[in-house]
Amino acid sequence: MAGGRSRHDEAVEPAADLLSPAGDELLELLGGEEISPDRALRLAEQLRGRYPADLVAAALTQQSLRVAGRAKFSRADEMYFTRAGLEQASSELTSEHSARRFAGRGLVADLCCGIGGNLTALARVAGHVLAVDADLRTLKLAMRNVVVNGAAGHVTPLCADVRDLALTGDFEIPVAGAGSWTRVEAVFIDPARRSGERRLRAGDSRPPLDWCFGLADQVGAVCIKAAPGLPHELVPADWEVEFVATGRNLKEALLWSPALATSSRRATILPAGQTMTAEPGEAVRVGAPGEYLLDPSPAVTRAGLVEDLARSVGAWKIDAMIAFLASDAAISTPFARTLRVLESMPWNERQVARRLRELGIGTADIRRRGLAGDVERIHHRLGLQGDGSATIVLTRRSGKPWSLICVPVDS
Repeated sequence: MAGGRSRHDEAVEPAADLLSPAGDELLELLGGEEISPDRALRLAEQLRGRYPADLVAAALTQQSLRVAGRAKFSRADEMYFTRAGLEQASSELTSEHSARRFAGRGLVADLCCGIGGNLTALARVAGHVLAVDADLRTLKLAMRNVVVNGAAGHVTPLCADVRDLALTGDFEIPVAGAGSWTRVEAVFIDPARRSGERRLRAGDSRPPLDWCFGLADQVGAVCIKAAPGLPHELVPADWEVEFVATGRNLKEALLWSPALATSSRRATILPAGQTMTAEPGEAVRVGAPGEYLLDPSPAVTRAGLVEDLARSVGAWKIDAMIAFLASDAAISTPFARTLRVLESMPWNERQVARRLRELGIGTADIRRRGLAGDVERIHHRLGLQGDGSATIVLTRRSGKPWSLICVPVDS
């Protein structure tokens, strides 16, 4: 692995040149539609008489990636992806959020830029961006994506191992057709992680996290994108840890160096961008469940801000160690889902099943926190019947197994 970016893609995806005129022509011919496996086989047979087989295979793979990329990018049908690159890339929404703290910086280095998920957003707020990746093919795709998104004039590519860069030196960037030497003022780095890993250990990324933290010794303003399962103890005490969620889905952790940090811990909810930070305050009381249950956003729980949320909305905890909150009023907050409690009782599977039948609950989403057990098996054994739906919360109250039958506040 070189430059912090895996070569996994080249091992599993065709390496034909889709950036060639023939590649552009072939992708245009596919028309941007979703292609089923059966139709892909038929198309492969039809097109191989007109185009090289490896180019056809690459185009069909690229088309499937473009369809998948629509969930992250508004112009995905014109962009170029690798499978691992798309998986790790920030969406437009999250990249625009992280780029805001770089506004007004002169030259920002996007290290391990991959297919350019953050590149365009950085280029729109900074004076110029140095896009660095060790894999030339990936870097070419990133630059094509920058062109598609209209920011090419603000980006200079550099194919290099990021660990070999002297960030304290001068870099030449184009200015009005000429060249100008300038220094990097800030760094964004998205180190490669093992595919599918959400919990990160110290040596799991390339470059390693310790190396990434050391960038702040060269350039003070640094942001590291990390997996949302990042253990807090891996982050230096003077860095800010921000957990970012889109709706209820936790997307990424952003680690801000002291020069960019504005708090110790932060939870941010997109698309509106509401944010909560750690604030000193009295311990939150623990009491019996109320008429309403608050299920905090995963960004809030990962940031360790459950008690901050409780203080801000006047709620309390039902267990000292569990991240559910209680209230006797319906609370509207972007930082938690509020549920109306229909029934609160000690957890006993048979008794809960009986009560669900009495309430006519036929479909249910089971939320388990603090209790062991196979959710699917519990769901099956409850034998749900009826037209109603509910959320069944299996948790602990003052250390004892507890259950709550809940519905959304508007039910």
